[in-house]
Amino acid sequence: MKKQIISALLASVMVLSFSACSGGNGGNAGSGTSAGGAKTTIEVWTNDRHDLDYVNSEIQKFNSSNPDNIQIHQTVITDDYVNMLSMAKSSGTAPDIAGISGSIGIDMNAFADTKMVLPLNDYIKKAGADFQKVTESDDHIYEGVNAVNGQVYWVPTVVRSGTRMIYNMDLVKKATGSTTLPTTLPEMVSLAKKITQKGAGQYYGFATTKDAPFVRCFEGIAEMAGQNRYGYDYVNGKFDFSGFKPIVEEFNKLFTDKSVLPGSPSQGVDAMRAQFANGKIGIWGNASQEAGVFTEQFPVKNFEWKVAELPTMDGKVQGALTIQPEKGYAIMSTTKHADQAWKVIELFSSKDFLKGYLEKGYGLPFSKEMTAAVDTSKTGRISDFALKDYESVYPAAPSITIEGEDMQKVLWSAVMGQRNVDTAIQDLNTRYNKALDSDVASGKVKRLVIKDFDPLHPSKGTLQYLDK
Repeated sequence: MKKQIISALLASVMVLSFSACSGGNGGNAGSGTSAGGAKTTIEVWTNDRHDLDYVNSEIQKFNSSNPDNIQIHQTVITDDYVNMLSMAKSSGTAPDIAGISGSIGIDMNAFADTKMVLPLNDYIKKAGADFQKVTESDDHIYEGVNAVNGQVYWVPTVVRSGTRMIYNMDLVKKATGSTTLPTTLPEMVSLAKKITQKGAGQYYGFATTKDAPFVRCFEGIAEMAGQNRYGYDYVNGKFDFSGFKPIVEEFNKLFTDKSVLPGSPSQGVDAMRAQFANGKIGIWGNASQEAGVFTEQFPVKNFEWKVAELPTMDGKVQGALTIQPEKGYAIMSTTKHADQAWKVIELFSSKDFLKGYLEKGYGLPFSKEMTAAVDTSKTGRISDFALKDYESVYPAAPSITIEGEDMQKVLWSAVMGQRNVDTAIQDLNTRYNKALDSDVASGKVKRLVIKDFDPLHPSKGTLQYLDK
């Protein structure tokens, strides 16, 4: 019955598969044979589509030439990826390898507790100096993100930058007569108003959606103001959203000033990207994936666009801006071919593979070795998103079960002026801490405390997990 459910779900989402061997089987379904002898098929699941052409071409090369008779079969799942992995594991239809990135919302503590995936420490140790040099795996161990209690479950190979603001410089010049870009949030709000006034209904200063781009801009500015990631107070082991108040109030002005493209909050990300590319928006915010978006998916042809750092509240950076470790792979615990699966991970983590991947502009290098290896003349506009010294990875906050609306919906409604900001923050503090206390008491999660937490270096502190 469970297998039937999984099959139905797979049919209901867009799934793209690739294999260079005819009649390739799933990783747990056995192995195919050929004139060259028995072959082991390793099933790989991923939710990445943007890099599909490159990855598939590298898989084809590997399948035709590797000495271990391994055939990679990759399936791209574009909807409900994390739940699909969990259900597939429960039903015995899981892949051998699951592609994982810091941005897809996996609760790594839960994955570890339920033995969803295998720890890779022994494989990493045996892989030796070259693997470490290319990936800097020993330096990229992030509690609750790719590791739990010192056990590493996936190794990031590239990184996605924190959020940047992207400006239509033609509209900036028309509105201000200058190319100077704002360094504070109040200055950005003022610029958006000037662009809107100049546009007279033909174009607007700002656009957002209520999903990812808004969250990235909003939370990024809050982080740089010293508000902890996830609204979590790491020092005291509780939630505290009070630092969001001034950011909410400034973003609200964008709406009261009528500086936001009408209808944009109800639109999808791609719709707003297209509007920016068509010259209808002066300011747009998102992370380094926009480099490819505005050169390939929605190429900007008729105006100059510039990438700038997020504005802060007062021009000073008081906290780290979140970056996302990306493009790693975990070995599912149900695999019958763990050693061969590791060889596939070694392919995806190799210098040759990553050099081509990075030069295609699919991500930013995450090690000194790859930074030196990449020919930046080939990477296009992604170099505009090069990492800043204040960007870092935050430890994952406890994954709790709250009643009612989550922080994003509540803070969004306050930005829209639909509820009082003080009431909204009090509500969040009450409900999130009630849920945290309840989940800790029941044993579902542990309370994370970092007494020496430094908001500018969030991954450097000493982590403690408490049962109360």
